[in-house]
Order: sequence, then C-alpha cells, then structure tokens
Amino acid sequence: MLDGFLSTIGELWSQSGFANMTWQSGLMILISFVFMYLAIKKGFEPLLLLPIAFGMLLTNLPGAEMYHPELFDISGGKELDFAKILHEGGLLDLLYLGVKLQIYPPLIFLGIGCMTDFGPLIANPKSFLLGAAAQAGIFLTFIGAAALGFTPQEAGSIAIIGGADGPTAIYVSSRLLAAGASPDGVAFEIDVGNIALAAYTYMALVPIIQPPIMKLLTTDKERKIVMTQLREVSKTEKIIFPIVVTVVISLLIPSAAPLVGMLMLGNLFKESGVVDRLCKTAQNELMNIITIFLGISVGATTTAANIINAKFLMVLALGVVAFCVGTASGVLFGKIMCWATKGKVNPLIGSAGVSAVPMAARVSQKVGAQYNPSNFLLMHALGPNVAGVIGSAVAAGVLLSIVPV
Repeated sequence: MLDGFLSTIGELWSQSGFANMTWQSGLMILISFVFMYLAIKKGFEPLLLLPIAFGMLLTNLPGAEMYHPELFDISGGKELDFAKILHEGGLLDLLYLGVKLQIYPPLIFLGIGCMTDFGPLIANPKSFLLGAAAQAGIFLTFIGAAALGFTPQEAGSIAIIGGADGPTAIYVSSRLLAAGASPDGVAFEIDVGNIALAAYTYMALVPIIQPPIMKLLTTDKERKIVMTQLREVSKTEKIIFPIVVTVVISLLIPSAAPLVGMLMLGNLFKESGVVDRLCKTAQNELMNIITIFLGISVGATTTAANIINAKFLMVLALGVVAFCVGTASGVLFGKIMCWATKGKVNPLIGSAGVSAVPMAARVSQKVGAQYNPSNFLLMHALGPNVAGVIGSAVAAGVLLSIVPV
C-alpha cells in the first residue's frame, strides 16, 4: 500500500514542472519577473510590457503546453497548417495567429488614429521633414545589420526597431520572417519575439536614451529657442488630411497601405465627428482587447532558445543603435531647419521624429524647459512626433517592398 502511494507521488513529481525545470527556463521566468517589475513599479510601457512579460512566463513554465512553436514551423517549404493549429494548439497558439497573419498591428493603428491629433503637423507641414529625417536610423541600421551577416529579412526586422513603434516592428518582422528561412534557404536565427521585446524595451527607455543625445548635439543657445504659436487648424483640413495621406502614400508605396490606411481611418473617425461610437470603441474596447492578445502572444514566442543566445544580444545592440541614430538624425535635421529659418526652429523638437507618441514629444518639452522654463515646445514637438508615426509606416512599406519575402 505504502509502495503504491510512494510510486504515485514519484510519478506525479516526475511529471511536474518542478522536475522538468531547466536552468534556461528558470532564467527566462526570472527575466519575465524583471519585466513585470519594470511595468508595474517603474511604469515602463505597462500596457504592453506587462502582458508580454506574463506571456513570457506562461510559455516558459515546463509542461504548461500553452504555446507550441513547432506548429508554426514552415521552414523547408512547408505551409502553415491552420487545421492542425486549431485542433492541437493551445490558447497562446490561437492568439498568436493574429500576429502571424498580421491582424493585430493594423487594428492597433486604427485605435492610435482615433487618439491622434494631426493638427500640429497640418499647422506646420515642415514637421514632415523632421519625421522623415528620424527614420534614417532604420535604413542605416538595415545596411549595418546586413554587413554583419544577417539575412536581408533579419536586417529589415532589426532595423525597424529604430522607428520606436512596436506594432510596426511586429508587423514588419512577422511579414519578413514568416517563411522561417530566406529565399536562399538560410534559416532565420531571430523571430518576432526578439524584435518585439527589443522594440518595446527601447520605447520604454525613451526618456533615458534621448536626452543625452539631444544635449550632445545642440548648443545652450539652440535649446533656449522659443518657437511662435502654431496657427489654428480648421475642421475641414483635419477631415481632408487622412484621406489625402491614405491615397498618396498607398499609391506611392502600396506595402504601407495596411498600416497607414488603418491609422488614417481611425483619425477620420475622430475628426469627422459623426461616428463617435465607432471612435470610442476603436480607441478603447477594441484597442484594449487587441493589446492584451498582442502582448500575451508575442511574449509566448520568447522561449529560452530564442532569447538566450548571441544573436539576440546583437539584436539588442543594433536596436539601440537604430534608435539612437534616428534620434540624432532628427536633432541634426532640426539644426539645419534652425539655420535655414534663422533661429525660428528649436532643434530639440527633431528628436520627437521617432514615433513614440506622445512620449518623445514630452521629452523634447522637458529638455527644453530645463534650459528655458518659459519655453513650451510640446505642441511643436507633436508635429514631428505624429509625422514619425506616418514615417515609420512608410519606412515599413519600403522595407517590405525592397526585401524579398
């Protein structure tokens, strides 16, 4: 009797997660705790960092069987077996389909559009140039990553981190890395989880990374420049803007249409004033639901095999380079505009050209106020900031157009 009881206890123990825990799984669980701490205690992008961290915890619990990466293995010419995923997949497998099929990022852009005011950009169209300049980090990092031996698909996925836009990074990497290997048959060594984790980490660190670069590249006199008040933008202009942007960008770069189109649809909801219910749903209920699904499913891909390796460290290093170069490019172009306008543009607003809205604009305001307490740069910085959202979507379209999938 006692032997049978002990045998049962031994069998239960051998099947438990404790008995099957490896040091790699244990380390990933500890990393998930660190991200939870940063999200809860420090407030670093909590809306996405917290679900990503919990998805990371769930996928690394031995025996939980909530995510099965083998179901998404389409290397060697294999195709995704949706029937098998639906019948054999766990909860996180089903949620991850929204990432794999590029459904979540455009829907998040719909919500972002409902919450974005393009008025500062319309009032000062020159802000488009600052938003475009800040995308230089994406393309320079793309060249650098390719030179370091990454495949074009991996290089494009890493480079988009420089746009400081999590949904765009996920959208691009899920498209470029979907096949599991390059057209030349070289297996990819990074995945969407690597890119998403790096992107949201650096987005959360915007207030820490940007100020030293901004101060290094500007003079005390430039930081104190006070900009004139922006003109008032009419409702007609705000309604026409998303329609024109959608048509022009979609015709120029069709690959950018899913992101830009949904962003501008959300903004048209907001500015038209006739679909308040749709606008509120898109920016609240729908946005919150998709954010939860996106965060948990992306976190589920961060297994020990994908994170504890030299390639991921290179992704982190190149990601911060992309972000720093994008910030520096925006500030340097701001200096050019300052010179061209004979001191009417404060170069600090150029750093907001990365699309971390509205955090990057707030950093511009904070740094400017440190040197001139009476200076109010927020509205001026929001112009290049929202231009950066459009710019990162356009950069995504360019990468998807030039990189073979």
